[in-house]
Amino acid sequence: MSGRFARRNERHQNREESEQRDVREAILNATEHLLAQQRFDELSVADILSAARVSRASFYFYFESKYAVLAELVRRAVHEAQTVAQPWVEQESISPEQTLQEGTRQGLHLWLSHAPVLRAIVEHWRSDERLSALWMEMMDGFTAAATQRIERDRAAGRAPQTSVDAATLASTLTWMSERIYYLAAISHPAFRDEQQVIRALTDVWLSAIYSGPPSQPESL
Repeated sequence: MSGRFARRNERHQNREESEQRDVREAILNATEHLLAQQRFDELSVADILSAARVSRASFYFYFESKYAVLAELVRRAVHEAQTVAQPWVEQESISPEQTLQEGTRQGLHLWLSHAPVLRAIVEHWRSDERLSALWMEMMDGFTAAATQRIERDRAAGRAPQTSVDAATLASTLTWMSERIYYLAAISHPAFRDEQQVIRALTDVWLSAIYSGPPSQPESL
């Protein structure tokens, strides 16, 4: 008898967990769909409830606000982006040109495929403290990884030593790429040609890190 009860409880628990995942996914999917049609600041929780076909109680069981929903969508997109960046960050046996170009290509495609979510975070991360902390954490993570790769390549002689410290260079390149990806995601005329965007960003990273100007003594 105890075995039957245990199996019954396990099935019940699995069913509940599956239903919870379904509700949560419905909220996330509905929000991303809505963001493709309207701005985040115009989006209300009521809009999400209607699109996801869930109750207000169900929404607030999983998320405390629409900002929390956006944050979760951003975390998912950034996790994909971190995977895309791994080859250049870690695989030193492959040429930087190859890994940077491929990482840039996949990064651009990721931004385009998640354009509604990533547009929303770029445009609104300073309007909410939690979104601000999240986006800074995400960007700082990319910057830290790039800094470590630049420092390793300089120490190994694969990249020239310059008067610009690695952290500042990595931060500049990371935030520059964020802006270019964002402009491509909103279909800015200057960045509609995907191949040109990939070439330009790859060339800038390669030039800045691996063909940088020689160090100059600081002026007194």
